[in-house]
Amino acid sequence: MGPADEGKMNMGPTDEGGGSWTLLTGHGHVLVEIARNPKARIRDIAPVVGLTERTVQVIVADLEAAGYLTRARDGRRNRYTINSGSLFRHPAQQGHRVGPFLALLAADGDGPGPKPGTGRSASD
Repeated sequence: MGPADEGKMNMGPTDEGGGSWTLLTGHGHVLVEIARNPKARIRDIAPVVGLTERTVQVIVADLEAAGYLTRARDGRRNRYTINSGSLFRHPAQQGHRVGPFLALLAADGDGPGPKPGTGRSASD
């Protein structure tokens, strides 16, 4: 593994075009996983998103600094709360909030799922 691969683990199968990539960035994958499980530990998130624990730690700090989530102590663990009102950073998604996107990707299968960071279903 070279410097460009630092922090990356197996990203899945290679597509027919010969490249190996995913639609979301590491930041997106980590945010979705936190939306699914706000009490997840860094060590729980890392294998799910295919990144090292250190990389996930840096991403969580980035997301917190940018206001996408807040971190609070819950006993000996952290609990994350997603700020669903945060706006996407890219100009192509200008004005769109991350909440609906996270609700869709954090849901199990088809249909309404939990609201990010609340543990309640979208229909509650």
